[in-house]
Amino acid sequence: MNKYNNNIFDLRLSDILIALSLLTRIPVNLDHQDVDERAKQATWAYPLVGALIGAFAALIANIANFFGLPFSICAILSLITMAIITGGMHEDGLSDAADGLWGGKNKDSILTIMKDSRIGSFGAIALILVIIGRYASINDLIKIEALFWPLVAAGAISRVPMVGAMVFMQHARSDGLSVSVGKPPQFSLIVAAVIGTFACLVSVGILGLLVVLCACLGAFPIFFTAYKKIGGQTGDILGASQQAAELMALASLAGILIIN
Repeated sequence: MNKYNNNIFDLRLSDILIALSLLTRIPVNLDHQDVDERAKQATWAYPLVGALIGAFAALIANIANFFGLPFSICAILSLITMAIITGGMHEDGLSDAADGLWGGKNKDSILTIMKDSRIGSFGAIALILVIIGRYASINDLIKIEALFWPLVAAGAISRVPMVGAMVFMQHARSDGLSVSVGKPPQFSLIVAAVIGTFACLVSVGILGLLVVLCACLGAFPIFFTAYKKIGGQTGDILGASQQAAELMALASLAGILIIN
């Protein structure tokens, strides 16, 4: 019998550890059955995990900056930190989604390409462009000594569209990480959105709402294309949406802070 009830308002501190185990490579001592049974409820904590990842990346970059390393090296170190913590799972999703969505001719071929561990030209181009875009924004934020809260905010809000897609989009395949997590309750999305929005408001005040909009606009084309071509979402689509949302969030945060 499932020891967890189906109360949609059932939020627990342990959900943060479950979300941490799903979205990062940080070792967490959890019972696998607990993770399986609680995974969809724990999606509300995705933005908290994203904020933590951003905080670690900003800390490393700021330490490097304190010791006089060039801004460019500090920005690269922050990107490396994020990739190490997550195991590059979102970047992998981006490259797989780009290869499949733009290289496949129909749903079956798209899903087959996305499952292939090899990277193609579309995936490489998408990955390079998104990394360069994130690097440019982080580099600008370091120059104006305003990196910590923007990276926290971008990390948080970029995980919200993932939860939204899990709630409202069908699964495009019958297996994979997204399927194993399941469909979260809508209340989890509401909580995730509140956390992500709050992080943006802390970072740049009321203009944080613009950051939220930009992050959602970044993820929307990926979800729309996935809906049209494969009829739903996969783990790769979710990863791609996080990268696109983070790219747009960082760009808007850098723009707002530089102008102001």
